[in-house]
Amino acid sequence: MLFAMLFLFTENAFAQNINIKNDSFWNTQDGQPVNSQGGGIFKFEDPKTGIKKYYWYGVHYAEADLYRNDPSVTQPNATFESVTCYSATDLINWKKEGNVLTKAETNKSGKTWVGRLGVAYVKELNKYAMFVQHGNQVLITVSDSPAGPFAWHQRINMEPMIGTSNTGDQTVFTDEDTGKSYLVYSYGRGRNKIYVSEIGVKAGKVDLLDCKQIFQGESREGNCMFKYQGKYYMYASNIYGWDGSLAYYLVADDVRGPFLPTNKMLVTNGSEADYAHISQTGFFVNVKGTETETVIYCGDRWSDFAGNGLGYNQWCPLSFNGSTPYFNSLHSWNLNAITGKWTVAANNNYVKNGSFEADRKRIPSVIKPVQTTLTGWETKITKGNQVSLDSTSSPDLNHFNTILERKIVVGEKSLNISDQIAFERKVSQVISSSPYVKLPDGNYTFTAKIKNSKGFKVLAMYALSGNKQAKYPITGENKEWKTISTKITVKGGKVEIGFIASGEANAFCLVDDVSLVKMK
Repeated sequence: MLFAMLFLFTENAFAQNINIKNDSFWNTQDGQPVNSQGGGIFKFEDPKTGIKKYYWYGVHYAEADLYRNDPSVTQPNATFESVTCYSATDLINWKKEGNVLTKAETNKSGKTWVGRLGVAYVKELNKYAMFVQHGNQVLITVSDSPAGPFAWHQRINMEPMIGTSNTGDQTVFTDEDTGKSYLVYSYGRGRNKIYVSEIGVKAGKVDLLDCKQIFQGESREGNCMFKYQGKYYMYASNIYGWDGSLAYYLVADDVRGPFLPTNKMLVTNGSEADYAHISQTGFFVNVKGTETETVIYCGDRWSDFAGNGLGYNQWCPLSFNGSTPYFNSLHSWNLNAITGKWTVAANNNYVKNGSFEADRKRIPSVIKPVQTTLTGWETKITKGNQVSLDSTSSPDLNHFNTILERKIVVGEKSLNISDQIAFERKVSQVISSSPYVKLPDGNYTFTAKIKNSKGFKVLAMYALSGNKQAKYPITGENKEWKTISTKITVKGGKVEIGFIASGEANAFCLVDDVSLVKMK
């Protein structure tokens, strides 16, 4: 949960583009699970070799293993196992350094919550300091090595600084231009204020040197920061628990502000179609290459506790128009760490929210965020009950998958096409080239999983591009989930995909795991 600078090591190490594939569980280079949630990546010298490495710290919760092995069950608890550390000389080939902060260390004052964290090098003491959410306070642990182990240093009460003993959420940001590190955190109750404190030494101990409030307004969490072309970007998400969120930001010329627009965070364009690739703001990595600089948004997907898909780490590149960032929601993309350039991978799925996991609740929902549409999708009803927040007759636009269904389809939710009376409906999504990601013309494979009852006059998957429509009729009753797929042709960098239905009362069709991948 911090900003890190990716520097060049050796040309041989980066001879090939590295592929970042989201919506999957990641492994170390020797095939072991990467268990790193709520953490961040830092660049430190390996004390043994002097080689600069990337050290990735995060929490290993016991339930992460359970969900990874069986994603059909959303886990009700978050049981702390350890803080893990992985190292790499690139962003792909991770080696586990070990469990660098253990339960024995964090439980010295009794068993408690252990949450978001970050690490800073404190030059005055030649120590590496980890700042950890620890119950109702902040725990500082230190180590002589970036690979740990980290030992209890002191536990600090934040109340004299901000009025609550705890932080609402927190990360560590290091300004590579100055070498200074900062704790970025929110108010402990309601999380409607955000602060920055410089990390340093006070009375011989690692501590926070000051406190500057940089935001007050809507409640925010997942606070993190990065620096790009001389400007500081403060990022945060909605307080949606474990669920995904829009990616909000402010911009400043100084780490302590003023951050603009004052107390009114902006939504990052591109993040609204699938709630930042169904994630919360986590941390950022800056890749400075020979040709350009790429900022990587490293989102936390708390799928073990939200059941909202596969994978715990969702990394997407940002683009910029001047000082305005743009979120590129990608399933798969390539990074050249020599040049700093990134490209869309050949196996990218161009559908946004294709597993219908971005929405927190049953839709329509009167619970925040209040909404009557599925994120990234348009529903057009030409016959039947209209979607409404205050009507018992309104159709539900999504379906909550059973445990048995989740052994076949991804996540807790799927698209629901049904009504209490006879209905005609179209559910669609328009996919087109963005300013930074081109939808290439050519042939694509359009795929979905469906499950449907009898009672349809018309039921089909369709695609419309270049004034030509392709349809895949869904015939008969499909009592079990079935994968359907068809070839479509995209022209003019734009395609409308979706599902059309004309059914009798209580007929239903469920849809999940929609994808659009370019054919080789």
